[in-house]
Amino acid sequence: MGCGCVVGNLGSGNVPALEWGVLNFFVPGRPSPQGSKKSVGGGRFIEASKYLPAWRKAVTEYAIYAATEHAWNTLEGPVTLEVVFYLERPSTIKVNKRPHPIVPPDVDKLVRGVSDALSDAGVWGDDSQVVKLVAFKRYADNHEQGAFISVSTLDENETTNMS
Repeated sequence: MGCGCVVGNLGSGNVPALEWGVLNFFVPGRPSPQGSKKSVGGGRFIEASKYLPAWRKAVTEYAIYAATEHAWNTLEGPVTLEVVFYLERPSTIKVNKRPHPIVPPDVDKLVRGVSDALSDAGVWGDDSQVVKLVAFKRYADNHEQGAFISVSTLDENETTNMS
């Protein structure tokens, strides 16, 4: 398994390398939301997406692989998370009819599954460390379905300029 590690513009995928303090990698597969529940009776609820376990496992495994390949140390301070989700376009929806995936799954629920998997992989101590989040969802028209993930320590200069 190659990690699909990239540096540069998130999702560019053209320069395999490591940028100091930044972990970038691509996870192929079907991005799945976490947080939508359905009742199974008796007051019990389960995740609504049957694809979530496989997606979380894939993200965890690719994150571990990328972190191991680049001698990544678990982050302890504030973290920036950037994710681009590439979703399958339904065959009945043409590009000119709906250029962007403005239907479920919600981007925040897609991020939830990724952030928990990154915690499981030891990329950071806990997803509560994420203080900056940039997330997009796009149709995988000219791209493999999956997600580009970028994790880095927070650039303190960014926060001082945001007041």
